Amino acid sequence: MSITETRTTLPKAGTYIIDPTHTEVGFVARHLIGTKVRGRFTEASGTFTVAENPEESTVEAEVKTATIHTNQSMRDDHLRTNDFLDVETHPTITLKSTGLQRLTDTEWKLIADLTIRGVTKSTVFDLEFLGQGPSMQEGKDVVAFSANAEIDRRDFGVSFNHSLVDGSVVVGNKVKIEVEVEATLAE
Repeated sequence: MSITETRTTLPKAGTYIIDPTHTEVGFVARHLIGTKVRGRFTEASGTFTVAENPEESTVEAEVKTATIHTNQSMRDDHLRTNDFLDVETHPTITLKSTGLQRLTDTEWKLIADLTIRGVTKSTVFDLEFLGQGPSMQEGKDVVAFSANAEIDRRDFGVSFNHSLVDGSVVVGNKVKIEVEVEATLAE
């Protein structure tokens, strides 16, 4: 039985703990004339509470900025510096929901305060409930969500703006955030 086969409108009310082993927080940014560079953070944690009235549900999550990984160690080291994430001063990126709007039974708009480099901006995520199904741990179920947003990195103080001789920028300003979450009901 797959998660999508057991899809329901929403999981039952309660507090869920995000499973860091089966959750991924990724991003996509443009490099030079348009190549996509993909990366992810390898440490994410958080909880969400599904309320009886789903629009009152909440999410709180964080990622450890030092765990950025783009499959290229020199780039990762540069992304950890003050030019980008400044991990020494800002060890986490946080998200705290401020609203939830139903579009369909499984699609939502998640409005959240996203904090990067100490700058908090309201950010809208497209959120999809993927379903609920049995966990590999007997007697437990898992729920899954997918969320996506696009931000302008400059809004969060990430203003590295190096350009080449011909004026081409090295890094695009728009960054797509892609999140896949698996969680279990807290006991």
